[in-house]
Amino acid sequence: MYLANVEGKIAPLPLDSIICGDALDTLRALPGNSVHLMITSPPYNLDKPYADHDDDLDYEEYLDWMERVWRAAERVLVDGGRICINIGENKRQNITQPTYSAFIQQLVEMKMLYRGTVIWNKNSAAKHCAWGSWKSCSNPHIVPRHEYIIIFSKGQFRLDGPKAGIDITAKEFMDTTRSVWQFGTASKKRIGHPAPFPEKLPERLIKYYSYRGNVVLDMFAGSGTVGVVAKRLGRHFILIDNSEKYCRLAQTRFEREFKDAPEIVTTSK
Repeated sequence: MYLANVEGKIAPLPLDSIICGDALDTLRALPGNSVHLMITSPPYNLDKPYADHDDDLDYEEYLDWMERVWRAAERVLVDGGRICINIGENKRQNITQPTYSAFIQQLVEMKMLYRGTVIWNKNSAAKHCAWGSWKSCSNPHIVPRHEYIIIFSKGQFRLDGPKAGIDITAKEFMDTTRSVWQFGTASKKRIGHPAPFPEKLPERLIKYYSYRGNVVLDMFAGSGTVGVVAKRLGRHFILIDNSEKYCRLAQTRFEREFKDAPEIVTTSK
């Protein structure tokens, strides 16, 4: 199936679908002011073995590309809509690039409203250290065991919706308000993707930042975790990934849990 483009826009909004296509091109084609919540973990640019993506761009080229993605995403969000970006500290060959900080600066310059940063403590024990500076202050390095979730709103902090669409419990609300979240990672081998995040991550964000019936989008959908959790929680979803392999992986996850799966929609060139 191919998305029908009308004056460069995809019409109507392809709800509950897996779109196999370029993230930036697809976002630019979606109708504006149509999505309530975006949750995504973009490629980290750490030379991870993603299918159909070069994860080893020049750092400035990578940041320029991501800024264009954020600008396209902002157009698609409704007023008050939220974007939640999961990113770690990009550490390669003992050089740490504060990518999360660069993303924050990009979104601030776009006049997006900063809601805060969650530190995700991944509960994983360090498997290595800076041996070149073992027990020495000459050049020790911090080994990151956490990642960040940076959160912004478009235009206004408030997102209006029906009270009946709220489904977060008191305990879930209190746990989510804490700026440090502590839970483990998802298995790369079990999921079949080089960088999956656990279902707990989008589950908290979806319940905290959206109403039942809202539209949740992930433009770097990978194995489809955001969409699976969104459907489970009574939200609509739109998943975008340029890899046919990962789109089919996401489709299989839907089939496994819900006994049916969304069609994979291919964007026209």
